[in-house]
Amino acid sequence: MTRPGSGMRPFSIKAKLGTLVVVSVFITTGLLIVALRTRTEFQFITVFSVIATLLITQFVAHGLTAPLDEMRAVARSISHGDYTRRVSGAGRRDELGDLAQTINRMADDLEAEDRHRKELVANVSHELRTPIAALRAVLENVVDGVSAADPETMRTALKQTERLGRLVETLLDLSRLDNGVVTLKARRFEVWPYLSGVLKEANLAASQRRLSSGSGNHSRTDVHLHLDVSPPELTAHADAERLHQVVANLIDNAVKHSPPHGRVTVLARRGPHPESLVLEVIDEGPGIPEAERHRVFERFNRGQAPSPHGPGSDGGTGLGLAIARWAVDLHGGRIGVAESARGCRIQVTLPGLSERRD
Repeated sequence: MTRPGSGMRPFSIKAKLGTLVVVSVFITTGLLIVALRTRTEFQFITVFSVIATLLITQFVAHGLTAPLDEMRAVARSISHGDYTRRVSGAGRRDELGDLAQTINRMADDLEAEDRHRKELVANVSHELRTPIAALRAVLENVVDGVSAADPETMRTALKQTERLGRLVETLLDLSRLDNGVVTLKARRFEVWPYLSGVLKEANLAASQRRLSSGSGNHSRTDVHLHLDVSPPELTAHADAERLHQVVANLIDNAVKHSPPHGRVTVLARRGPHPESLVLEVIDEGPGIPEAERHRVFERFNRGQAPSPHGPGSDGGTGLGLAIARWAVDLHGGRIGVAESARGCRIQVTLPGLSERRD
């Protein structure tokens, strides 16, 4: 298919205007021949020629300006915040068809961004409301003398404060993602002790939050985390902080969807390039339907699979996997849902020293 602006297409505006000129010349020439053979006055021939040319020009001009009027109306609606209207001439095989497709794609993108903005406000409001209400209840009980300001009460208040802090940190990561202000600080590190530390942090954080209704990080302690690194002396070259975001979010997601007393395996292998790394996080949950796999890394996507550990479980904000994909993209790597006979298997490939983007 010929790209816009890369020459004259059979149905392009250039071809139509050229055809208009050719037809006008043929009409004028034909009328001139008729005038010579019938001895008709030239002024009549001139009048007929002008009238015929104007009629043809009007017909062609209407076909060109009518879509432009519609595009102007759609663009005005978009500028006023109505992203539902679309241009109907996207099927035309000329430059106006290309322009209509571009406007429709722009409208789709703006509608998606507007939906994401509204979802962000709704999700953040929902996520903030619960810990703030819990923290307020604890403090009101202390102020009113209903409960004493003992260590247990203060620990409950601290848990809710930490929950608020995690949500704020997630939103800051999202802001950095949108603004593109994050740079990589890559270094060489040993994979086993690094991932072992990440798993220990995940277990410790879950134990500390098991009494709260946590959000954004798992609070289940019945799921066993297993680490498999081969060879044991494996090293990689990446930004440790960003990689921590990837692994922590993938573990969080895997634990949430694991069955009671399930197992989550973090597997690490050497990649095809120097200091490259292949990571896999495998759970025993219901898995991700194939039709949903291309959407799991989108913002606010919480999936359609029911939680295997009962209703009312936390589904998170739907930002964890989006942040994981962002961190992997910063490295120039790849992340995706791999085929698995059981549960979900998410694979991350980091390019190491040879392919990473600057």
